[in-house]
Amino acid sequence: MNKLGILGKNVPVKVLALDYGSRHTGVAVSDPTGSIVRPLDEIEDAGSERGLEAIAARVAKEGAELVVVGMPLTLRGEEGSQAKETAAFIEKLAARLDIAVEAYDERFTSSIAAGRGGNASRHSIAACCLLEDFLQSQQRQ
Repeated sequence: MNKLGILGKNVPVKVLALDYGSRHTGVAVSDPTGSIVRPLDEIEDAGSERGLEAIAARVAKEGAELVVVGMPLTLRGEEGSQAKETAAFIEKLAARLDIAVEAYDERFTSSIAAGRGGNASRHSIAACCLLEDFLQSQQRQ
């Protein structure tokens, strides 16, 4: 069962993941057990007022209790310009939502997503990869 200590709860938690991009943001959600991850429609211009509103609506619709946003670190684990833009987006999103918003290292999720097919956008597939990796890391802890 997916019991995330991050939230200070010992109950199942539904997580929504975002693969942030200034134009296109991929979205994925888990079931409360952390066993199933599915892509959702991407959100355009997520950092705009309209985009933040769309994310808040998606969080509410899905009943998510945590949002994980991919942090694009360099291969050395350092923050570049895209990571700084993502950090600013996370701050705006956290101020908008009543649930926790966490950054998570997404260094290899886009390359992993490139090998997956399906009907979802590559951004939402990357969000699925990010969410799967995040959930596995939580289970290891």
